[in-house]
Amino acid sequence: MISISVMAVVFGIVFLAELPDKTALAGLVLGTRYRASYVFAGVAAAFAVHVALAVAAGSVLTLLPQQLVHALTGVLFLGGAAVLLMKKDEEEEEVRKPGDQSFWKVSGAGFMLILVAEFGDLTQIMTANLAARYDDPLSVGLGAVLALWAVGGLGIVGGKALMKRVPLALITKVAAILMLGMGVWSLYEAVA
Repeated sequence: MISISVMAVVFGIVFLAELPDKTALAGLVLGTRYRASYVFAGVAAAFAVHVALAVAAGSVLTLLPQQLVHALTGVLFLGGAAVLLMKKDEEEEEVRKPGDQSFWKVSGAGFMLILVAEFGDLTQIMTANLAARYDDPLSVGLGAVLALWAVGGLGIVGGKALMKRVPLALITKVAAILMLGMGVWSLYEAVA
């Protein structure tokens, strides 16, 4: 059974954490060069692979004692918050232009860029933590993949407009505060 509340929590956390990441910038770069729907197809497929791997890893964590899982996820959330707070602005990564504009070339370029750039990324680790925390892989997976697709779509279609209206530093701080709260709550649950 899918839990809408778990999906919403996961969506919010992953969305805010991924928004200031290189994915939005990569999507923006690809979206300005190629057909947006082709780029989104590749990006969406790569995110689906990442979420599946993260949820599988998080599901393995549920086999551990509950207090240990809460302590581990709490520490990882606190670490994620620290990474976001200490993060320096990243420059756009150069993306090679495929020789033609066919669907397979463009979506393949988007898929490979995201697959490589996001492997072991903070949001993939957070998704694994959330899967372990909630022990609801389907709801966590859906929330995470929808959040990542939303960020990818925003980056492709409207990244420049969003970044002009909302400072990147503010988005990063909000994501860090949410992760800090989740970390403190998880550690409290581990002790209580």
